Amino acid sequence: MRDSSAKAAILSEMAVARAVRTAAICTLPMRQLILDLLPEVPPSLDNFVAGGNGESLTGLAAWLAPDSREPSLLLWGEAGAGKTHLLRASQAQYSDASADPDLAKADEHIDLAEGFHAVDNVEALSETGQIALFNLFNRLRASGGRLLTTASQPPLQLALREDLRTRLGSGLIYRLHVLTDSEKIQALATQAKARGLRLPPEALDYLLAHAPRDMRSLSAFVAALDRYSLEHKRAITMPLLREVLQSTPN
Repeated sequence: MRDSSAKAAILSEMAVARAVRTAAICTLPMRQLILDLLPEVPPSLDNFVAGGNGESLTGLAAWLAPDSREPSLLLWGEAGAGKTHLLRASQAQYSDASADPDLAKADEHIDLAEGFHAVDNVEALSETGQIALFNLFNRLRASGGRLLTTASQPPLQLALREDLRTRLGSGLIYRLHVLTDSEKIQALATQAKARGLRLPPEALDYLLAHAPRDMRSLSAFVAALDRYSLEHKRAITMPLLREVLQSTPN
């Protein structure tokens, strides 16, 4: 009898251990899945959701062409419009004035031989950074290079040195608009359809209300739902959607 009790206890412990391992295995892939997917694929012009920015996207693509002779292009618009995405997609040497207002790192690593540079958030430049960008602009123009910049406002409204504002305003200027909620939902529905996903009618509205609102993150969530449902052989339901969202690191 004692042997039976001992055996039962051992089996019970094994069952608990197995359940713990199973729970850990089921939880870890989802968290890792989100971590893997949220960075998404590298930004490109192809995975930029244009919405009402078709003209700006076409203008940028033409400017990026090898035969373009225009020395500068500035994209402006509010946060979330996709400015950083497009700068990263350009494959230019990249600097972010909000992280390096003096452009100190840019000055150290700039290779004029490459001839193509991008500076994000120029409104955040310090006085030192403004001088550095002014000099960079002149050097690039003299050497046949090009400069791609972004700002939150058009050049004439930026609180920058007059000579720098003049330089930035002398090239091509395009405004980027933030996608409307309906445009985001339409884009996500198109992505889901391309993947063959059947989503509950309220899924995209819920996703828009509870996930980061930039298109890159939203697209990553659609990809995460697709992969997770396939790997776990579960249909995409609202409980599954909530499960994935709740497992996303903040």
